[in-house]
Amino acid sequence: MNFRARATPATLTFQIAPMVDILLVLLVFFIVTWNFALSENDLDVKLPSASNSSPIKAYVGQIVVNVKSDGTVVLSGKTITDQELADKLNDLSKLFPDQAVILRGDENLKYNDLMRVMNICRGANIWNVAFATAHQEQK
Repeated sequence: MNFRARATPATLTFQIAPMVDILLVLLVFFIVTWNFALSENDLDVKLPSASNSSPIKAYVGQIVVNVKSDGTVVLSGKTITDQELADKLNDLSKLFPDQAVILRGDENLKYNDLMRVMNICRGANIWNVAFATAHQEQK
């Protein structure tokens, strides 16, 4: 007779190393997307440069209004009308009286279009308005 030793089946266990790898990849993904979500930059807006500008820290909840060179207003990635901007800013100023607004105007923007957006901010009782500029490289 032929007696062969039978192999015992391996016990299935929870593999922790692949799970840790997946969690680390997800963590990196969410950190990177969170950083991009903080910077409300419209790529069609080319900021004017200033030699004394300093980089500002982006924070959650900041309001950035982008004004393109043709005068269109972009808020949260959407092109909106002046009335929609006024309504949103009115709602914000009622909820947060000291809400700051950052204006990112294109360097080829007409002064009249920038004043139009500033008047909308002023009409919404928002007085804390900052202008975004690009840092000028020293030669």
